[in-house]
Amino acid sequence: NERVTGDPIRIGRIEVAQYDFPKAMKWDIAREVCQKLGEGWRIPTQYELNLIYKNKYKIGGFINDYYWSSKEYDADDYDNSSKPLVKRFNDGSEMQSWKDDLRYLRAVRAF
Repeated sequence: NERVTGDPIRIGRIEVAQYDFPKAMKWDIAREVCQKLGEGWRIPTQYELNLIYKNKYKIGGFINDYYWSSKEYDADDYDNSSKPLVKRFNDGSEMQSWKDDLRYLRAVRAF
């Protein structure tokens, strides 16, 4: 979708979509919408999300909220489901998030 990928920005060995998806979404939906963008588009890894955060002013267009990564922490005895890592773009803090939480997404692909 051109409205998301726009003119991708190259950072390191990845291309970063020019724009966020317009609305926050659940993690499983984030995976699906990335696949619909076309070949290679996906949720960024933890390393890639950190790289994007370090270059957020060069890339532009981020909001001060949490963004999904593909990094999943193993389930524990308490809840039985894995939790993805999210990063907050106003201060760089990270935490685990429930997959049903609504978070933002900036798609990436390797080149």
